[in-house]
Amino acid sequence: MTVGNNAAALTYERIQLRLDQLKLGRMAEHVDAVAEEAANQEWTYLTFLDHLLELEVAARYERDIVMKTRLAHLPFHKTLDQFDFSFQPSVNERQMHELATLRFLAHGENILFLGPPGVGKTHLAVALGMAAISQRQSVYFLTMVDLLEMLHRDVKEDRLGHRLRTLCKPKLLILDEMGYFPLDRMAAQFMFQLVSRRYQKGSIILTSNKSFGEWGDIFTDQVLATAILDRLLHHSATVNIRGHSYRLRQKRKAGVFTGIAEDQKEVVADPSTE
Repeated sequence: MTVGNNAAALTYERIQLRLDQLKLGRMAEHVDAVAEEAANQEWTYLTFLDHLLELEVAARYERDIVMKTRLAHLPFHKTLDQFDFSFQPSVNERQMHELATLRFLAHGENILFLGPPGVGKTHLAVALGMAAISQRQSVYFLTMVDLLEMLHRDVKEDRLGHRLRTLCKPKLLILDEMGYFPLDRMAAQFMFQLVSRRYQKGSIILTSNKSFGEWGDIFTDQVLATAILDRLLHHSATVNIRGHSYRLRQKRKAGVFTGIAEDQKEVVADPSTE
């Protein structure tokens, strides 16, 4: 091996070592291929460096998305493109794509999806959550049932304050299935504190099968329900979804399922609260 080759080999080893020390794994993995292309295309040094850095940035973005998706605890991964707007014509497709621009997130605004079970409320909430993750925003998904279980454990362990702080951290908090079970006094007060602390700071997406006028029954306290709604609705968009269950559409087509789903009461927002 010539002196020149020796020097080149030592330089290459130093580059690999430094890339490893700086944790630039994607650059280390592709430096040979990019260097070869740079020689073939007669790139400038800056162009060569630009291509290497682009690979590293892309790798870090991918890792960040994977991590944020895992931390979000989404029940499934679905996008707006997978939502059947033709089955639920009451959902304004243009409005949903406007919401997916995440302007609401930048302003700390909330979104409330109202409608009977199975009409796609959770799908839409998750789709907006995934859109937020794609923009490297922190998201956390929680059903109200899971939240109630957490709160009752936290009371025993004196961790309610910690839970409140934890749920205030994500840029977007998704609370699913509000209204299936009434909240006791402790849970209702926790919800008030949570909504108050996130007010105009962090967005909430909430799904419910109850109209706003029925929220007094959920919280067993009309005054508390009104105070929560006042903060949720001040800067918000309400999406009313009317129609039948998407999950039962095939059964209905076959004539197997009739009755309850056919007579479901429409869930609408109380005009006095909008």
